[in-house]
Amino acid sequence: MQIPRSLVVVVLVAVVAGVWWWMGRSSDGIEVQVATVQRVPELKSYVTASGEIVATKFADLGSSVMGRVVSLNVREGDRVTAGQVLARIDPVQAESAVAAASAAVQALEADAAGADNAVAATLAEVNAAQARQVQADQTLQRTKDLSASGLTSKAELDAATAAADTATAQVAAARAALARAEQSRDAARRRVTQGLAETARVRDQLAKTSITAPIDGVITRLSVEEGEMVVMGVQNQPGSILMTISDLSAINAEVKVAEADVLRLALENPATVSLDALAGRAFTGRVVEIGASALPQSGAQAAAREFKVTVRLEGAIAQLRPGLTCDTEILVASRQNVLAVPLQAVVQRDGRSGVFVVRDGRAAFTPVTTGLIGGLTIEVDGLSEGATIVAGPFQTLRDLVDDSAVRVGGA
Repeated sequence: MQIPRSLVVVVLVAVVAGVWWWMGRSSDGIEVQVATVQRVPELKSYVTASGEIVATKFADLGSSVMGRVVSLNVREGDRVTAGQVLARIDPVQAESAVAAASAAVQALEADAAGADNAVAATLAEVNAAQARQVQADQTLQRTKDLSASGLTSKAELDAATAAADTATAQVAAARAALARAEQSRDAARRRVTQGLAETARVRDQLAKTSITAPIDGVITRLSVEEGEMVVMGVQNQPGSILMTISDLSAINAEVKVAEADVLRLALENPATVSLDALAGRAFTGRVVEIGASALPQSGAQAAAREFKVTVRLEGAIAQLRPGLTCDTEILVASRQNVLAVPLQAVVQRDGRSGVFVVRDGRAAFTPVTTGLIGGLTIEVDGLSEGATIVAGPFQTLRDLVDDSAVRVGGA
């Protein structure tokens, strides 16, 4: 009688399962690493990030005019004060432009003065013509009265009328001349105003040949040498940066925090900053700024988003210089007197978080409530202090099942 193939498969599966179950319950068990549930006085959670030291306030000085650096009055590391002349750009062309503009303004002001005099003279002519018109009108009126009484001839009346008309025409002509003179005067004044504006512009260009410090600080970067040509910036084309002045009385650490951690941060979180350049020293600080949007990404491939976070350093910061790299630990939360286990010991089974507690050589899955994560340690609730739990290896923890036989191996 031939045994059905399906029955053979079922029997083999049952045998394999039985062997696996027997091996799992054997005294040898699965080799694991264990840890003890401990009560810690304080558990702290940190966000770590890297970045660089920057000055709280700094200024990159460029040139607003094109030319050659004819004098350089500072060196890198020099301390400067606001308003101090740091360098000079060749001023010859700007000085020539100022002289030409000043001469042009003088000529224009002379023209404007002549136009003012012309207006005054023409106004006098208008007044005189108006006076003559009044007199001619009065004479005409008397002649008309006499003519009506038959006391004067028609020729005299005609002469008086002609004289009045002539006076009226002279007033109109004088007023037209005054209007033309006023237009010429206004045009001359506009030319003076334009000349003054041009003079102010070229004087400003001359003033910009002197590079002055906008703030008190230290020359932290000097990018030019005496004799070099510098250019001013135009659209889509940056100009020459001559130097950078940094106010080193206040120093920040600007770090990049991963998007998974940035929402855990808050302003005034305390921080500790360390630098490779000053090994063994740590600087304290506090968070003063958290980026509202992610930093731009470079390259075509998508990467984890990062946010700029600024930490204001405190204490003795005289040795720090902008550009030094740094590592930062930002304290985001702390809990006192809590039970804690290694972070790796917490696993997921059937949608629940728990650990494997070792009892009598067997691993029992025990659900827990997790809390604060502090480095490689996590707060738990639901365990007894001093209990032995499975802490590794990771591969074993990933596949471990409830009630498995275990034995303690090496670390």
